[in-house]
Amino acid sequence: MRNYKSLLLALLVSGLPALAHNVAAKDAEFLKQNAGALIVPYIYLGAKHMVTGYDHLLILFGVIFFLYRMRDVAVYVTCFAIGHSVTLLTGVLTGLHLNPYIVDAIIGLSVVYKAFDNLDGFRTWFGFQPNTKLAVLAFGLFHGFGLATKLQELNLSKVGLVGNMISFNVGVEIGQLIALSIILMFMTWWRRTSDFAKHAVLANVAVMTAGFLLMAYQLGGYYVEMKNGPAAAPAAHGVFAKVGTRA
Repeated sequence: MRNYKSLLLALLVSGLPALAHNVAAKDAEFLKQNAGALIVPYIYLGAKHMVTGYDHLLILFGVIFFLYRMRDVAVYVTCFAIGHSVTLLTGVLTGLHLNPYIVDAIIGLSVVYKAFDNLDGFRTWFGFQPNTKLAVLAFGLFHGFGLATKLQELNLSKVGLVGNMISFNVGVEIGQLIALSIILMFMTWWRRTSDFAKHAVLANVAVMTAGFLLMAYQLGGYYVEMKNGPAAAPAAHGVFAKVGTRA
């Protein structure tokens, strides 16, 4: 039992930003070099992004941590999915762009926020409770925008772009369902043990720590970029890191 606790803590905290989402550069090159409708590849890469994106996994873990009814899980995950879809599609199709380091630092902040909320920090420290559904919707907006900034860096072909982005978003939602199923199975098992009540605080502190690490990495990259130029900055975490350049 002690081994699984150590493993959980290690998984939550050691998702180093340098590893990004661990998507091979050849996937990015494939997208850059191919035009037209690529429905199946984009669905696959969307699902792969979600399943391997530790920032998404952390926020899903935090969102459902204290949700016991499937109806509640469905409502909150839908809020996240709506936000994610809106900014992903809007960002890529309209070219709306923000600095990826800033967006990803905010994503790290969303992880911190949810863990702090799970620890009842707002009521304890500030005497009020923010609307949790609106907060999760906002998380989704930033997470989708973060992915959009990475896709923009690939200068994707305009031919078939709308269909490809819809396919990618479908893949993201498929990946979210896969990841959610795995997390729910783990949480269902863990809640039935005496260790859940003992270590719920530790788990959320670990999630918060991971969020702070992500924020620090991204803000550090932003500082280096502003001081020395984009070429000197480390790769921003994301689905394709910094493969490709902007037009």
